[in-house]
Parts: sequence; C-alpha cells; structure tokens
Amino acid sequence: TAPGLILQEGDKHIILLPGPPNELIPMFENQIASWIQKKQPGVIYSKTVKICGMGESKVASEIQDILDGQQNPTVAPYAKTGEVHLRVTAKAVDEKTAKQLVKPVVKELKNRFGMYIYTTEEAITLEKAVVELLLANKLTVSTAESCTGGLLAARLINVPGVSEGFKSGCITYSNKAKRKVLGVKKTTLHKYGAVSEEVAREMALGAAQVTKADVTVAVTGIAGPDGGSEEKPVGLVYIACCVCKKITVKKYRFSGNRAKVREAAVSAALTLMRQNILEYYSEVTFGK
Repeated sequence: TAPGLILQEGDKHIILLPGPPNELIPMFENQIASWIQKKQPGVIYSKTVKICGMGESKVASEIQDILDGQQNPTVAPYAKTGEVHLRVTAKAVDEKTAKQLVKPVVKELKNRFGMYIYTTEEAITLEKAVVELLLANKLTVSTAESCTGGLLAARLINVPGVSEGFKSGCITYSNKAKRKVLGVKKTTLHKYGAVSEEVAREMALGAAQVTKADVTVAVTGIAGPDGGSEEKPVGLVYIACCVCKKITVKKYRFSGNRAKVREAAVSAALTLMRQNILEYYSEVTFGK
C-alpha cells in the first residue's frame, strides 16, 4: 500500500504523500486540495504565460517594472530549456475574483512579448504549439538530424494528431548518410565540415527535395564531450529551417553536458520552426 497521511501537532500540519505520480496526483486532487482549501481563507489562482525565442535575462529586463511593483497578483519567472515561463498568481476571496486580478496582467504580458508567447495554457507544450500551428496551416513537416539523433522527431511525434502533418525523420549522423540520404555535396562537407551553416542549409534543402514536406528542419552540431576544437567547440550547433523554399540558418552555442546540448538544440529547432511558419503563413494559433 501507499497511504497518505495528515498529521497534526498543535497548530502545525504535516501532509505525507506517496511518491509515484499515479498515486500522488489523484490523492492530492481528490482529497488534499479540498482539505487545504478549508484551512485557509480565499483561493489562489495562477495562469502561466509561456515564452520561446527569448532568454531569461531579456524577459526579466522587459518586466522589471512589474517585478519591482508587484503585490497581488505576483509574476514569477521560471527558466526552462529554451523557454521562459511567467506564472501570474493572485489571491482572492473566490476564483472568479482571482481570475479578474490575473487577466489584466496577462494582457500586459501579451502586449509586451507578442508572438514570443506560444501559449497561456498549462497543458500546451512547445512541440504541441508547433504541431497545432502546422495543422492549422495544413502544412507537412520532415526533420533531418545529426547530433540530436531523432530527438526532434520524437518531440513532434509525442503530440497526438501529428500524423496528419509529419512526413518523415532522417537521422543522418555520418557524412556518408548526409550525402546519400539528403544530397549534401561532398565538396561542401570537405570545405566547411559537417558542423557548418552550409551543411545545415543543404540538409534542410535536401530533406525538402526528398520528402516533399512544406517545412523541413535540419540540425547539425557537436554535442560532446569529445569532438570539439578551438574553432568549433562543444556545444556549437547549426539549425536550418526551410519554409516556402526559403531557408533560415541560425548558429547556437549551448552549454552543459551532451544531453543538455541535445535538449537545448531541439528546443531551439522547435522555436525556429514556429518563428518561420508565423513569418510566412497567416494562420496563427496563439496565446489562448
């Protein structure tokens, strides 16, 4: 058994819950939450504004005046891999009043960050927002990955309904695979190296030509811990996105271990996809 306990000692209470989420979550939602609510006056309500394509320090500087003057509601920044979440929280006598307090703050954040906000729904992930954007515009997508080894495709495929738009994922880890599968030129690989703007560009273009997808994303980089040099250090990643036959290539320098670099590269690829789709297509799913 995995029991939950509430212990009382004087005016103090201790709540003990089992660790496994499938036991903890329903126990909290069905029993503990209502018990806590009865113990305190009023309610606490939160709304999360999720931002991609902008770093934590930049986000913080944009809302410094709000952070300095906040009382109720409050705004708390949370840094995620490739994202920043702003949690707006209000305390009031009831949920309706709390929502009314939160609403103007969320509106102000939308005014300040615009299309950098990909959702205000807690359950919407970055990959889900990207897939919804693809499907809303009736676009198909294919991926071409080297250092991320299929992680980008996996993030997209995690989203239910993506089969309507996802065409294929190519893992072209070796130079030979880049040439044979995607048509990257041997001269390009020899002159610039596999980790380069030029190769990323040819990978995205090759994926578009081979799969006939409307959107293609290519990732090539050095995840480490080995393989880096002074000219091309560990964490160097190039990401290319091809939309409407227009290719955008961006250079990134990520830090951390191999897993962190790959995770950051995938988040950056999703963000670049989203930005390019919004640039070339008018149908927007944004900030519910």
